[in-house]
Amino acid sequence: MEILTDKLYFPPLEKADRHGLIALGGDLSVARLQLAYHSGIFPWFNEDEPILWWAPPKRMVLFPDEIRISKSMRSILRKGIFSVTTNQAFDAVITNCSKIYRPDQNGSWISNEMRAAYCQLHEQGIAKSIEVWHNGELAGGLYGIDLGHVFSGESMFSIVPNASKIAFIELAKTYELVDCQIYNDHLESLGCREIARKQFMQILAKG
Repeated sequence: MEILTDKLYFPPLEKADRHGLIALGGDLSVARLQLAYHSGIFPWFNEDEPILWWAPPKRMVLFPDEIRISKSMRSILRKGIFSVTTNQAFDAVITNCSKIYRPDQNGSWISNEMRAAYCQLHEQGIAKSIEVWHNGELAGGLYGIDLGHVFSGESMFSIVPNASKIAFIELAKTYELVDCQIYNDHLESLGCREIARKQFMQILAKG
């Protein structure tokens, strides 16, 4: 693992430890975050930690044709009770994501510093949000990094049940691959699976 300086640089992915931690330090500038995502690296750290950069040996991804849409979800989609927009409420989406209670985490990793950085990426057209609305109110959504043919998802939330699933289904219509970064049971239930870092990088390099 390397300690980053002001130089715009990341070490080769092979230098990541067995958990995927590859570097610490540096900053959350637009240029560094762009380089990170295009290199298969993402930041993930708690507010009281230095910036930690990760490239896991296995990557949780969704191939869109493998998405699982349950019978009940198909019924909800047919009813049209939700509406979906893109990039209409980025700040509201990331704010709601930062407030979601996650029982397996000690607080939110989406600090004020992270929020500010991703809002800058959004202003540059790099970060994207999908919003789901119900009766004119924001019901759920997600945000992440648009890499062209790949979308690197950062977080999603629901205020109304199933709203984040609606956003995820919408996302799968647009990209060759959705990068979900790290395994969890909920993502697996939606059709996501782990692939080797090498395979992920081969797909990413096609862009």
